[in-house]
Amino acid sequence: MPSSGRSARIVAFTNQKGGVGKTTSTVNTCAILARRGFQVLLVDLDPQGNATSSIGINKQDIEASTIDTLLDGRPLGECVIRNVRPNLDILPATPELATAEVELVNVAKREHALHTALRGGVPDYDVMLMDCPPSLGLLTVNALTASDAIVIPIQCEFLALEGVGQLLQTVDLVKKHLNRDLDVLGVLMTMFDSRTRLSNHVVQEVRKYFGERVFDAIVPRSVRLAEAPSYGQSIVEYDPGSRGSSAYEGFATEFANRLGLTPRQPNTS
Repeated sequence: MPSSGRSARIVAFTNQKGGVGKTTSTVNTCAILARRGFQVLLVDLDPQGNATSSIGINKQDIEASTIDTLLDGRPLGECVIRNVRPNLDILPATPELATAEVELVNVAKREHALHTALRGGVPDYDVMLMDCPPSLGLLTVNALTASDAIVIPIQCEFLALEGVGQLLQTVDLVKKHLNRDLDVLGVLMTMFDSRTRLSNHVVQEVRKYFGERVFDAIVPRSVRLAEAPSYGQSIVEYDPGSRGSSAYEGFATEFANRLGLTPRQPNTS
């Protein structure tokens, strides 16, 4: 594994609302960055394990997972599944991760458990992307404490901004007490339907609220995007010519630029 000469940038994809495209965005961004030659770790922090399934991993075959490094202190390098794609590893999740919310309560420095796991002498990644659960519990607080930045996926639907204020309050609390360097990298608009006035109105409202933090790329509502995970594939594998693939390619470019990631020679093998 080639050296990047710097520690990994850690980014959490988070929104306490479910169904906003967190998993789809995390998995596809990881896949695209890996194809561009970056060394990527996908961290599945959701007990549903949808990111794990979406990349084609059978959860029944998993020998070690997120909960083993988070609660038992097992070295990260022993828990990741390597080379699920060229340049892409995954720290998978199983339903047992749901117990972490309870078990972490009695752990010393419980908010820092994930930070300790991810920073603990792992192979040299350029970036680690975390798919967070749809809640603001201890798993998400751990993700925020461990991260350099967050991406907030917001769907182009009614009440899109509902709950975002609470998320930002949580971010501010984490910055104040646990991770002063945490930043909002940006807001990604998802499930956009150009045929409806509602979608266009939501984009306008979100841009008014977040300003330049909103990414230019907008992810469309797409049957192909919805189908890809059932085949264990990213959209760039399942249908590289689709609108969804084009949108995530554009987002990945913006994402890398905002993080200051240095482009590498593409790896399309």
